[in-house]
Parts: sequence; structure tokens; C-alpha cells
Amino acid sequence: MEGLEDSKIWADYNAAQATRGVRTLCLDAMAFAGPGNGRRAIDLGCGAGKETLALLDGGWRVLAVDSQPDTRDQLLATLPAALAEKLDVELSPFEDLPPLPEAGLILASYSLPFVHPENFARLWRMLLGALGPSGVIAVNLFGERDSWAAIPEWNFHTEAEARALFEGLEILTFEIYDADGQSFRGPKHWHIFDVIARKP
Repeated sequence: MEGLEDSKIWADYNAAQATRGVRTLCLDAMAFAGPGNGRRAIDLGCGAGKETLALLDGGWRVLAVDSQPDTRDQLLATLPAALAEKLDVELSPFEDLPPLPEAGLILASYSLPFVHPENFARLWRMLLGALGPSGVIAVNLFGERDSWAAIPEWNFHTEAEARALFEGLEILTFEIYDADGQSFRGPKHWHIFDVIARKP
């Protein structure tokens, strides 16, 4: 998503996330990864910061990545000073990200599907390259039956394509959600793969 209109959409979306709980994908990934103990986690598309805060509370040092210009201020406004010291923020569209530091946990919660298909493979290689030994990666991917699958600027996968992305990793959970529901923009059909995997 690019431009002022898209930026406004994401800002409104993030504001609407303020009252929700921490996503299960994040909590499950943290359980698989074990205590943070000062290790690095990356929250790709951190948005309102719910998962970033959970990771910090779990003892992780977090690199929070988002393209919204007020992300740093929004995150720091919600954090105790002791946790703020463990937070780094990268304000960048995903396609312009510099090389990422090695991490023991990488979370991409409802962010990867909005990467342009031309940029997805490069970003995916970067994420896997940043994942340290025994590191855990947790992502949501959109399937080909999702209502938004006709949008050419976003990326979608068949189940086989989604599984192939994790070749060489141990898939810990691979859950499929294929049902009608609600989105920030209204009713839609969701086709989602929630995947958690571990690097050897």
C-alpha cells in the first residue's frame, strides 16, 4: 500500500487495533521459542504494537518494523522506560528494508500478504537469512481463495506454495482458516495460512 490514502487506511486500522488482545500466532511463537532472555525478535509490520509489547514483556529485544511515520512515537508512548530501552524501530516500506539483524524469533502478523508479488521473494529470503539457529518464524499468508486474491499488488499462495516456502525448516504448526468473516473494510471471505516453523 502506498500513497497518502493508503497511509490513512493503515493509520485508521492501527487505531482500531488498540483494544484487541495479543494475537495467538504471536503467543504460540513465543511459547515455541522459549524465554527471550535478551535475544532479538523482529516484529515485521508491528502496527499498533500489541505484539511488540508482548515480546518485550517476554524478555526479547525487539526490532519493530513498519512504514507508518508515527510508529516510533506510538510505540514509545505505550512502553515503560525499562522496556523502551530494549526496543529498536525501523521505519521503512518492506521493499526498502536494509539487511536485518540475526533474530531468534521473527513475527509477520498480517503484514506479508500486502507485499507486492515482485518484492515478496526477496523479502522472504531476507527473513530466512536473518533467522538464527533454532530460530522461530511465525507468519500469516493469504490463500488463493481469499476475497482479496484479485488485487494484483498483494500476494497470495496455494497451500502447496505456502508449504514450499518453509522447505528446510521444521513446520511446527500449519493452520488453515477458510471461511466468511469480517475485515476492517467489511465482510469478506478469509483464506489464511497461519504458519510457525523452526530453523534447524
